[in-house]
Amino acid sequence: MTRMALAALGLLAIVTAGLLGIWTRPLTAAGSQVTGSRAAKQFLPPAPAGKKWRLLWCDEFSGATIDESKWVILGDWKRRDGYWVKADSYLDGKGHLVLRTRKDGDRFTSGAMRTQGKFEHRFGYWECRCKFPAREGHWPAFWLFSRPGVSKVGDQGRDGTEIDIVEMPWRTDHIQHALHWDRYGKHHRSAGKKAEVKGVSRGFHAFGLHWKPDEYVFYVDGVETWRTKAGGVSQVKAFVKLTEEIGKWGGNIRKADLPDYFLVDYVRVFDVTHKGK
Repeated sequence: MTRMALAALGLLAIVTAGLLGIWTRPLTAAGSQVTGSRAAKQFLPPAPAGKKWRLLWCDEFSGATIDESKWVILGDWKRRDGYWVKADSYLDGKGHLVLRTRKDGDRFTSGAMRTQGKFEHRFGYWECRCKFPAREGHWPAFWLFSRPGVSKVGDQGRDGTEIDIVEMPWRTDHIQHALHWDRYGKHHRSAGKKAEVKGVSRGFHAFGLHWKPDEYVFYVDGVETWRTKAGGVSQVKAFVKLTEEIGKWGGNIRKADLPDYFLVDYVRVFDVTHKGK
């Protein structure tokens, strides 16, 4: 094959990747760089006209310990039918965050983390690649939260919304997307979508949210699963939460063969900037 033909094929590959929303260059943000296959496989939704995506914040969990400049490790305290315990959030040394659920004497414990006070943002594309646990009685979640926004009443979700990008209380190929606003009492409002995604209960999958000023669009492995404007769309900054919850929604924890593990490969947040910058 001639050099001209090879060059043409290379250009075609770049154009095709751009049309498919696949990031093909190294990703860099806050002193972190993502290269190789991890960067090449990154899905991104179409950017607004005249804009392009840039990596704003990420954690690839590639170190030996959790980066506490990025995360607040939660615990030790009661949470639903169990306890959040700091020891149940750790890195496995293989590029994954582990949120463990276990039996500790007469109690059940699990891990949880958030970026409150360390990273908060509004709008953009938010994505987590993870592998769900296998046992019943608990559920993992990747979600966004605003303080004090969610506790406000009067402007629907525009002054703060709990955005559940993915929750997995079942052990079937189903996930939940959800929105909650106006506190959690008598004024509480919510909207949600239970989506069936073949194979999602096994292996690693990417769960994303394109948070626009006027719309939320949810994705699983780059495929749209829910589009909504429920609550009027939050206009305030939110922080990331990665949690394991113990409760009846996930089944009977006393029947579970523990410990069980929620593995997270990465969390990435993208924002748009003008082309040429």
